[in-house]
Amino acid sequence: MDAIAELLASPAAWAALLTLIVMEVVLGIDNLIFISILSNKLPEDQRRRARRVGISLALAMRLALLTAISWIISLKNTVFSLGIQGPPDMHGVPSFETDFSWKDLILLAGGLFLMWKATTEIHHSVDADAPGEADQLLDKKKVASITFTAAIVQILLLDIVFSVDSILTAVGMTEHVQIMYVAVIVAVGVMLVAADPLANFINRNPSVVMLALGFLLMIGMVLIGEAFGAHIPKGYIYTAMAFSAAVEGLNIWARTARARRQAAAREAPAIEPGGDRV
Repeated sequence: MDAIAELLASPAAWAALLTLIVMEVVLGIDNLIFISILSNKLPEDQRRRARRVGISLALAMRLALLTAISWIISLKNTVFSLGIQGPPDMHGVPSFETDFSWKDLILLAGGLFLMWKATTEIHHSVDADAPGEADQLLDKKKVASITFTAAIVQILLLDIVFSVDSILTAVGMTEHVQIMYVAVIVAVGVMLVAADPLANFINRNPSVVMLALGFLLMIGMVLIGEAFGAHIPKGYIYTAMAFSAAVEGLNIWARTARARRQAAAREAPAIEPGGDRV
């Protein structure tokens, strides 16, 4: 209790907590996008439950990893090396290396899985033989292309990858496990609140689905790069994602305004050349 009281009275601890919460929320966006896309492939009555189960698993995974914090830190230790390095950058650090730890192997597997999943979904979206949107509206059973169990298994696999990345980020920012617990719980709570609105927004806007799949492809490449020791600043990645989302938001705004004008034009009464309304 004395340690907790000391943390509560420390401005540095509060600053670390707020910073870590922001970082965990940002890192959780990747996880949330994947859960949203996958849950939208289920029947409508199962989507909300799949998102709740997926996010609950993410919370359980992160809390379980925090209880084994010393083991998590050991995941950074090199397991094997291929002895290959890229040319050094301006700071003398190799552009890539092949000293693989368990963390690198987990990130590599997760990156490859994301690349495969996003590519498969993009192929499904552009396949000419796939049922059109009108057919899907007529027969909603066609929307479901995976089972609930399959969706949860895939969400769990990515939860493991994102949870390891999340906890290792937390370990690098603070040494107080209590702060990590609070930050993780708050961040997952934000994911829980944002899950339904984000998934519904993606489902209502088909172009956003393709954008989100592009994000998953990029995130998969980043995970693979990190597995090979390539240092990719996350700020660049999330700035690019935010810019792309802003541009797509403008496109949606323009399409909505155009549809509203067309609807108003159809509803307006026609006027004859003499000036009389029809």
